[in-house]
Order: sequence, then C-alpha cells, then structure tokens
Amino acid sequence: MAVKVLELHHVGLRIAHDVADPMRDFYRDVLTLAQDTGRWHIPGVHGYFLDVPNDMQIHLLGCDGPSRYAKEPGKDPVANHIALAVADIVAAEAELQRLGVDYFTLDNVASPNLKQLFLRDPGGNVIELHQIGLCRCKKSARVPAAA
Repeated sequence: MAVKVLELHHVGLRIAHDVADPMRDFYRDVLTLAQDTGRWHIPGVHGYFLDVPNDMQIHLLGCDGPSRYAKEPGKDPVANHIALAVADIVAAEAELQRLGVDYFTLDNVASPNLKQLFLRDPGGNVIELHQIGLCRCKKSARVPAAA
C-alpha cells in the first residue's frame, strides 16, 4: 500500500517578512490572483493566501529565520513546499510509518482539526499532506461568510 494523493491544494512560498505585502500586491495586481481574505492567523508568519482559478492556492509565508513551528533544522513547515490532500490523514501517517519515511507533524496551528504531515522527497523538496476538506485551499468548497 502507499499514500494515495487526491489533489494538489497549494504551493507554499517562504519569503522574508517584509516582502509579504509587496508579494501579495504583485500576485494580485500583476497576475490578477484574488486574495483569500479568510486566511487564518498564523502567529509569527505574516502572509497571504491567493486563489488560483483552478481551485488551488499560493500561500505566501513571511517569516525571517526558522519559524516557531520548526521541529529542528530542516524540519520547518514554513519552508517552500507543495501541499497535497489525502482521503485519511491518520491512515497516511500509519503508511509513512510502515514505509519508514521520515516526517514530522503539525497539529492545530493553522486551523482546528487540521493535522499536517511534512516530509521530504529524495530531492529534498518539502511535501505537506493534509486531510481533504479541512483546509481553505479549494475556493469551491468554502462556506460563504454570513451577510
């Protein structure tokens, strides 16, 4: 068995804290990506979620130095990464353990009930796995705010 990926949800770009606003302006004003104004507050990480028309997002993650969420050097969820949704995050974690894949977790930092698993591919790229339906990435799945 292996971890079954259902969707690509977002690409996270780590940037310097003071570049977050100009980056948002660039993606919004030059590339016409809409800002997801419902981005949850992530203490110590100034940034923005930007909607891409194909129901994915770009996450701008402004943070200088290791984030407060870093487990150790090389294990920082605020690193550049791609985020993939899985059907069952608990089963995915068990499968990573069975396969002997090194990973670390992030629980309930960004959103209640959102468990995130972070691992690296053989090229060193960071991959985030999370439960489908628990993130804001899919604009089509968001509950509209009350008027």
